[in-house]
Amino acid sequence: MWRELTIPYGEQTLTFRVPEQNLLAYATPRATPPAPDPAAEIRRALEHPIDAPRLDALARGARNVVIIADDLTRQTPSHIIIPILLDELNRAGVRDDQVRVLIALGTHRPMTDAEIEKHFTRAVTSRVRVINSPWQDPAQLADLGTTPNGTPIHVARLAVEADLLIGLGSIVPHHIPGYSAGAKIVQPGISGAATTGATHLFSTRTRRSYLGLVESPVRDEMETIAERVGMRVILNCVLNAEGKLVRAFYGDMRAAFRAGVATSRAVYGVPIPAQAEIVIAGSHPCDIEFWQAHKSLYPADIAVKDGGTVIVVTPSPEGVSVTHHEMLNFTALDAATILARIEDGTLRDVVSGALALAWAKMRERARISLVSDGIPDEDARALAFTPFASVDDALAEALARHGNDARVIVLTHAPDMLPLLL
Repeated sequence: MWRELTIPYGEQTLTFRVPEQNLLAYATPRATPPAPDPAAEIRRALEHPIDAPRLDALARGARNVVIIADDLTRQTPSHIIIPILLDELNRAGVRDDQVRVLIALGTHRPMTDAEIEKHFTRAVTSRVRVINSPWQDPAQLADLGTTPNGTPIHVARLAVEADLLIGLGSIVPHHIPGYSAGAKIVQPGISGAATTGATHLFSTRTRRSYLGLVESPVRDEMETIAERVGMRVILNCVLNAEGKLVRAFYGDMRAAFRAGVATSRAVYGVPIPAQAEIVIAGSHPCDIEFWQAHKSLYPADIAVKDGGTVIVVTPSPEGVSVTHHEMLNFTALDAATILARIEDGTLRDVVSGALALAWAKMRERARISLVSDGIPDEDARALAFTPFASVDDALAEALARHGNDARVIVLTHAPDMLPLLL
């Protein structure tokens, strides 16, 4: 008997079949009711700061305020949050023309004017300037020296010169620092490529992933950088699987983030009974390009057995990466070779090199198959993944290799999931 299953796929869904006797788990973020009134929840968080002054008190006398906000690859409801922050700043005597929104691109491509208007809405763009972080322009980056670990700190000068810097973000499990948000809005959000490359590489040296860890060497490094830049407060959210606001947390960069992690773990932590030979990992909501969709790999890495198969399912309409397409030239190399090329300077794009290193380490313990309308077969092979036209085809091939008793786990929203082994 076959079980018919669905997973999100961009704006659509994909349906495929798994033999009933092989299905170990169909895992999805638990249904979590959203806050009845998102704006009221944001205001509640602002009225109950965590280890920090109220925003109106903090902003008094400020003449240059910068709000750092996620780009279109994240679901943070900035269009709701920012107008409320602006009203609060106005009450403290800060005019809208003294505030700018800096888009935390990391090393993503800049957002177009049309994308900015759609993502932030007129509720924001009619009041304040919204600016892409200038990560590719050294002239617009401030050099703040290095961290004790030797990471160069190159950050958007606009943020460094602000009287008040406020970071936004949504807290979800993340393979590099353990969870997204908090200080991550500064590094990599508004940092130069050298800074981002150093922290990404830092994350791959001792393990494949820090997914689900609250404290990690990478988190500590990011917080050191954000503190150096001057970010004192954050407003972070936890969203449910539908992207709706569940709860908001405002306050000290470290304390408010950690307060939100417990809620994030409750939403995105999914129990699985054991590891499986085959894991089907849908990339939603990180669907734009594989630079985002690769986050599917790390929850799958927790769920798959050594020697197993991970089937990544992603639309990726913008291909592998708009800003790091050259990684196709080296991603298929083994982990030791990639690391050697980074260390001897042969591989100059350390950001993509670090991700390629993480993928290579994963390939050492599991085969990776890819189902994608947006990534050509030749690009999939350049990633050292095996392309398939459909989930059914990829699953049939994996079952043929692993045998009739192979178990299958489906992760419907893999990038935003934290498998918890029972």
